Amino acid sequence: MGDATLESPDPRRHAPSVAKLLDDARLRESISRVGRSIVKDTARVVQQAVRQGELAPEECVEAIIAAVPEHASSLRAVRNATGVIVHTNLGRAPLSQAAVDALVAAAGHTDVEMDLASARRAPRGRSTIAALRRAAPEAEEVHVVNNGAAALALAATALASGREILLSRGEFVEIGDGFRIPELLTSTGAEIHEVGTTNRTRLEDYARAVGPRTGFILKIHPSNFTVRGFTSDVGLADLATLGVPVVADIGSGLLVPDALLPDEPDVSTALNEGASLVIASADKLLGGPQAGLIFGSAAAVDALRRHPLARALRVDKLTLAALEATLAGPRTPVRQALELPLAELKERSTRFAEALRGHGIDAQVIPAEAVVGGGGAPGVALPSCAIALPSRLALPLRTGTPPVIGRVVRDRLLLDLRCVPQTDDELVLTAVVQAAVI
Repeated sequence: MGDATLESPDPRRHAPSVAKLLDDARLRESISRVGRSIVKDTARVVQQAVRQGELAPEECVEAIIAAVPEHASSLRAVRNATGVIVHTNLGRAPLSQAAVDALVAAAGHTDVEMDLASARRAPRGRSTIAALRRAAPEAEEVHVVNNGAAALALAATALASGREILLSRGEFVEIGDGFRIPELLTSTGAEIHEVGTTNRTRLEDYARAVGPRTGFILKIHPSNFTVRGFTSDVGLADLATLGVPVVADIGSGLLVPDALLPDEPDVSTALNEGASLVIASADKLLGGPQAGLIFGSAAAVDALRRHPLARALRVDKLTLAALEATLAGPRTPVRQALELPLAELKERSTRFAEALRGHGIDAQVIPAEAVVGGGGAPGVALPSCAIALPSRLALPLRTGTPPVIGRVVRDRLLLDLRCVPQTDDELVLTAVVQAAVI
């Protein structure tokens, strides 16, 4: 009689051991894809869920398979619906499929420094450099380092260490994460000779400052802010008449003039106006991987390439492959977003909003403005439109799968599809519907 009153064994006490779970044949694919360590950590979480009564023991393996990430990296691919085309916090320029394919192909052994015909060592990145020369034929020579700040630091070290760099007070720029250009320059051993005033600098200000200790004149495009009102500055063509090298940091990476962004500086124009060196970023308007691009005279670029610091700043084979494919391949996602017709975007957004309303979600298409972002074209607004949703959806969308990032304005979540590939519309739609039921 006593045995009849015993309760059934608590299933929480029968959580499978992690070792037993990892031996299950159904987990072999997950272990092969992301590694045993990640699957083991996931198994521990699932095991704890069984002990807390949230999961039945027989559901463990399926739960592990569902919870294991797609990749071994903790970085998560997100859908950028912010209306910021080159979003620094989201990794700046998304690569084209051609660049992604080239990057994957270069992940193994490559001929990055070998001439296959002779089996001898060959210049590193030679085909990428050739592609850059074709894209900016005004440059006698080209060099690539790991980002724009590195390019400027290399120029300052090679050409002005122990000497002076002339810089207008109006170009004392702070870039991302609190880094300031003057501090970067002085860290190389160069001295900064301040020229002019914050709002007005004239050619005679530079002329008076030029002396035997002048390494070069630095012209920095204020790529993340605008100065308006009682202002004046000096163009590259005038600075080039002063008899000292001129280095132009144009920032966002246009190689040639762009009709969509007529006020944005470009490499070709800067070289034609007399700059000795032009520095640009590859992961902004160019739409490529992170890299600092250096264009200029053969003598100036060679001085940078041969400096010992250049070895510490060189890019890897993956960057070289992705950069070459960006230059040689089809339109980049950045270019597509810039050129997307507003009528086409409105049509997509309207269909999207109608589908959401069919699921009982309040969704309206409203006028909006997109921006270039990433330190490019400050003050330039691109006519756009957005899908307005309840702001409560912002958090579940950001933390969902996949994460969808919009922007909250006046208690409404705005999703601008300009930077979302049209092939992802259904994916984003499903994410919004799922977020609405949380």
